[in-house]
Amino acid sequence: MKSAIYPGSFDPMTLGHLDVIKRASKMFDQLTVSVLDNKAKNALFSVEERVSILKEATKDLPNVSVDSFSGLLVDYARQKDIHVSVRGLRAVTDFEYELQIAQTNRKLSNGALDTVFLTTSLEYAYLSSSSVKEIAAFHGDISQLVPDFVAKLVYKKYNSGSMED
Repeated sequence: MKSAIYPGSFDPMTLGHLDVIKRASKMFDQLTVSVLDNKAKNALFSVEERVSILKEATKDLPNVSVDSFSGLLVDYARQKDIHVSVRGLRAVTDFEYELQIAQTNRKLSNGALDTVFLTTSLEYAYLSSSSVKEIAAFHGDISQLVPDFVAKLVYKKYNSGSMED
């Protein structure tokens, strides 16, 4: 059985993330979407909330599970006995950053963890969690950027009331 990990902050999960999840789930027998618990970042949603959001968003994908981890991805992958990491690429700047991480992970894992890059679908090439948060903070419309239930949760966090509860 071929398994992969799709790690990330997912704060919040976007339609771009969901696109990568759906596409990767067709490539692997089992896909684990793993929320990174990064204490250095000031997250909008707790790890538990992000896991819950991802579980709801992927509930119709039977070969996708959702988990969380802290620390190094290579250690988490070793614990799970998974040897492939999936990453999405929006632009050349993403590639430079992600390539460095992929090479570091491969070195730290003694070659046991490879990275598969999926280019983002064109309709999501501009999309990032940071932009979603910025737009929502200024009471902008994020309905085309995240699933409806996620938009409601984001607006609730910002108490903007831009969408009906």
